[in-house]
Amino acid sequence: MKVILFGSSGMVGQGVLRECLLAPDVERVLAVVRSPSGETHEKLEELVHADFQEFESVAARLTGYDACFFCLGVSAAGMTEEQYRRITFDVTLAAARVLARVNPTMTFIYVSGSGTDESERGRSMWARVKGQTENAIRALPFRATYMFRPGLIQPLHGIRSKTRMYRVVYALTTPLFPVLKAIAPKTITTTERVGRAMLRVAREGAPKPLLENADINALA
Repeated sequence: MKVILFGSSGMVGQGVLRECLLAPDVERVLAVVRSPSGETHEKLEELVHADFQEFESVAARLTGYDACFFCLGVSAAGMTEEQYRRITFDVTLAAARVLARVNPTMTFIYVSGSGTDESERGRSMWARVKGQTENAIRALPFRATYMFRPGLIQPLHGIRSKTRMYRVVYALTTPLFPVLKAIAPKTITTTERVGRAMLRVAREGAPKPLLENADINALA
């Protein structure tokens, strides 16, 4: 299996990349990045591309892949809806539209979030924009599309979020993870489980298109 990965430097993306590189049936991972990461692996290739608003100019480099794991995202904190939509919707669809054209048999998996509003009419700005993004992806002519909607994610294997606010939150909540796993296992997943679940869905599909924490854990 050949995989394209967006957001490989983020917390979720790091976890997904790790599982892809460990999986025996993944022969190649193309990480689309704005700047080189410095990471090397025999399976890993990086496509350095500065303009994430357009991917037509690199379409030939994106051809011949079986799955795309789109883990790129930002926090909506401090952003206007226009700013958040430019990153969340515009960047995602700029990539997805090209990928759907050059890889029509591809499975596209998008990391959304718990609480996403697919009606696009709710009061929460980030949830509306995520819902718009999900709906637009599902309308594209991929072989299959799946929306991962994780809630609380425990980073494993030394993985850390790039966002300072999230790092602080995780530092404060890490001691609570064992308790949450014991009393409310459906509310928490891990970077490892997200990566493993994505790979399984790319291989076998999933029983439904929208996958919450409990679904992710069951597939991992």
